[in-house]
Amino acid sequence: MSYQALYRAWRPDTFTEMVGQDAITRTLKRQVMTGHIAHAYLFCGTRGTGKTTAAKVLARAINCLNPIDGDPCGECEICKALRQENCMDVVEIDAASNNGVDEIRDLREKIKFPPAVTRYKVYIIDEVHMLSTGAFNALLKTLEEPPAHAVFILATTEPQRLPATILSRCQRFDFHRISVDTIIERLMVVLGGIGRAATDDALYEIARAAEGAMRDALSLLDVCLSYTDGEVTAQLARDVLGTAGRSAMFEFADALIDGDAGAALTQIDQVMRRGSDPQVFIRDTVAHLRGVMLAGAVREGLSDILEITPEDAARFRAQAERTDAEGLNRMLELFVRAEPDTKWASRPRTILELAAVRACHPEKEPDAAISERVSRVERLIEQGVPAAPAKPAPKRESSAPAPEKPAAKPAPTPAAEPPEAYLEAVRQLSEDNPSIRSPLGSMRFTGFDGQRVTVEFAKNRMMHMKVLERKKALIDEALTAAFGATVSVSMALEGSGAPEKKTSDVARDVINQSYDVFGRENIDLVE
Repeated sequence: MSYQALYRAWRPDTFTEMVGQDAITRTLKRQVMTGHIAHAYLFCGTRGTGKTTAAKVLARAINCLNPIDGDPCGECEICKALRQENCMDVVEIDAASNNGVDEIRDLREKIKFPPAVTRYKVYIIDEVHMLSTGAFNALLKTLEEPPAHAVFILATTEPQRLPATILSRCQRFDFHRISVDTIIERLMVVLGGIGRAATDDALYEIARAAEGAMRDALSLLDVCLSYTDGEVTAQLARDVLGTAGRSAMFEFADALIDGDAGAALTQIDQVMRRGSDPQVFIRDTVAHLRGVMLAGAVREGLSDILEITPEDAARFRAQAERTDAEGLNRMLELFVRAEPDTKWASRPRTILELAAVRACHPEKEPDAAISERVSRVERLIEQGVPAAPAKPAPKRESSAPAPEKPAAKPAPTPAAEPPEAYLEAVRQLSEDNPSIRSPLGSMRFTGFDGQRVTVEFAKNRMMHMKVLERKKALIDEALTAAFGATVSVSMALEGSGAPEKKTSDVARDVINQSYDVFGRENIDLVE
């Protein structure tokens, strides 16, 4: 069988497997369980957020012979036929290529006939906003009062282009963009299922570039996996995406804020030599400057708004404190205007470099604020000559003294067979959390010492272990409830024993804890 793309091979088969659209899936499951099936649905949202997937699952669920809590069972003849897409009672229409009035008139004639094997005859019309005015008029009456056996599911990325008469006849569901954390968790599940691995930074780069679209994230991951047989690293992901990376963007923004055109152009040259696209770099710069702007205005919740780590949020705030609102707005406008220009320019890099130079010299810009221009001139006078500011010496985290290793705990006595309480906890977790059912299946029991359950994973299931490490509190709670006493879980890869932190990791943890207690600005790392 030929290779199947990840976004197709891992398309959810039930509402429970869908992630990021909990309110919608809960409502649709409830309608299936109660039998309150509407005659017309409208699924709206940006690309890759699950509209077509939800439509396919809904078509199977309302026709399933033995639905389970609103989900299709996947075992009955109807479910198997619909999953193989060889049932004539579920019709998928691409409105982008079948947008004429004749196609809708043909649909209107065929809809009168009852379904052959299913309970409902379902029409899924994708990109419905592409229908012509005559097609919408031909569909209107049928959509308002279809036969009892017919259900319409309309999907669109542009609901504002639909006539109000169509909108008023449908139950509307708006699919929102999926968060970065949710995308990362799903990518971990997929990687664990196929026996591949990727670093956390690589997954973050992929999820951020997907812009809330799960399908885009899986497609990008598919490309990254094609580049190597080993682990997908952050640098490999950046090479595939053509992005510069977070650290490079912070350095570039520092050069813009300091008015150092030489450093900014040098940074552009380094990024271009690594193969980045000028338009992608400008887009990343706009996103970064937006983050700096928000950091100067938002007091709390910056990490959630930008979907970044607290450490990166602190770096954004530090840059926001070093610039004024007028200058930041001018730089942001410069790069926003430069992005579309690179699409048609014969030398797009020149457009990028011109925007960077103009951003660094507000005293030469007629539209720059007077305060910004005066501040720049005063800085040049103080320096005597326009020189680039000295860069701080690179901080070396490895020089921090590593704490002494704690005494090794005695290894738990391995059990011949897992206790019944452990099996009950795993079973309950699988029922309550279908999203981690596959990783739980890869977990092998190795021992229990009365307070801690030890489990291991095969080396090609490392991503499954990472998924469950993010759910450790949930697993500990289930084990405690099953054993009737406080019990925690310890995870390790096969043959590696209990995972231990490297010296550099321990040193990094000590430094981060020191930052949290004393503040990053009050600590200097020296050799």
